[in-house]
Amino acid sequence: MTDPRAPERIVRRFARASNLMLAGRPFAVRGVDASGLHDLLVRLGGIPSPHPTPGRVEFDLDADTIALDGEPLPERGDAAGRIAFARAHMPVSTAMAARLDLTGLRVGVAMVLEPKTAVLSLLLRERGAEVSVYAHPDETDPAVAEALRAEGYAVTADPSLSGAEELAAARAFLRAGLDVLLDDGAHLIRLAHDDDPGLVEGWIGACEETTSGLTPLRRMQDAGILRTAVMAVNDARTKTMFDNRYGTGQSCVFAIADLLEERGITLTDQPALVLGYGPVGQGVAAHLRALGAEVRVAETDPVRALEARHDGFCTGPARELAAGALVVSATGVPATVTADIAATARIVAVAGGVPGEIETGAENGALVLGGGGAVNITAAEGNPIEIMDLSFAVQLAALGELLRRRPAPGVHALGPEVDELVAREALRVRGAEIDPPRPLDPEGLDDWRSPRYAGGAR
Repeated sequence: MTDPRAPERIVRRFARASNLMLAGRPFAVRGVDASGLHDLLVRLGGIPSPHPTPGRVEFDLDADTIALDGEPLPERGDAAGRIAFARAHMPVSTAMAARLDLTGLRVGVAMVLEPKTAVLSLLLRERGAEVSVYAHPDETDPAVAEALRAEGYAVTADPSLSGAEELAAARAFLRAGLDVLLDDGAHLIRLAHDDDPGLVEGWIGACEETTSGLTPLRRMQDAGILRTAVMAVNDARTKTMFDNRYGTGQSCVFAIADLLEERGITLTDQPALVLGYGPVGQGVAAHLRALGAEVRVAETDPVRALEARHDGFCTGPARELAAGALVVSATGVPATVTADIAATARIVAVAGGVPGEIETGAENGALVLGGGGAVNITAAEGNPIEIMDLSFAVQLAALGELLRRRPAPGVHALGPEVDELVAREALRVRGAEIDPPRPLDPEGLDDWRSPRYAGGAR
């Protein structure tokens, strides 16, 4: 008798072993239950590909093997090997970096420290920047930190730090001197303003990666206390539409499934409640449903709640829907998972996440996965490589815009040309062509009159 969960297991094994994306990836399947695996991959956004095509993954359920581009899925090895593998699958970021001249620029990278961030740091230095790297203790892969130190980088990243020691390390990183800061969550941007605003006034500016980071920066702007230009990387369509939805959705749900399997729990038929239906919540809900969970959504925004219902999810108050469920917070708001919610939930996890997304004391109820932090970071390797390739391509394009425009202090949007540039490069490296744009009114662009009445008197 075949294992009914074999399709899910082999797909999660591919993602865990490679840290590659499934959505948008060509695939082929063989084996006794190939149809079940085929259907699962389609639900996850894979593209059936009967003929070899770049990036195709091939699953053989009978042999229990996985091939990538016609070769056995390679072992990534140690940290240096994982960095090299990530770099080989980040052509869009590589192309965006090639457009920059960063000679002599002091660039700080304050992000989750894992192989993709290491690649970003390498690309920046290769374009002439003096790069320093910071990572929060709970967002540090120690092996990757050591690999960068071995390459001569100044790296402030130590998982053992907390409290006053963590604060001192962050201050030392900032006071070493920067021209530009690439931040994730705006934690370092905010600390610099709070600690020594004079540091910030010497910056050319910063680039912010996340929704949870841009929200307080806009509050600072409204209050007149934001002293540097910040490029709103997160708001670019080629970041939010892919990183937040597809990347965080896959990486968080697969990490949850892996952790639950260790405890003998499956997602199939497991009641699940997603808190928040922004791009992250949409991705989490879709991936949970693809793996067989019974998904519900709680949302305070009426439009998003309505959207969730039209996507086929039951909606309602969180406290009522949490009973006996796997609760996944996807809001990026502190204390989203209250003690009342956790008291009735079976399992709790955080997708994406900010510190304290699970209310203090709520951990005493349900099983909390990944220590209550962003589960794709604390229990996995972050978002898939190709997704971060897009996000870091936007970061690099934003850096180029910052240096070119030199805007005044404030939060600044990226122009649509950045999205077009990144998307066209991503399509090119995937071998995908699109139709050229055409004028909406090729017969008379200057004629504003309705064509419905063209035959009437004027």
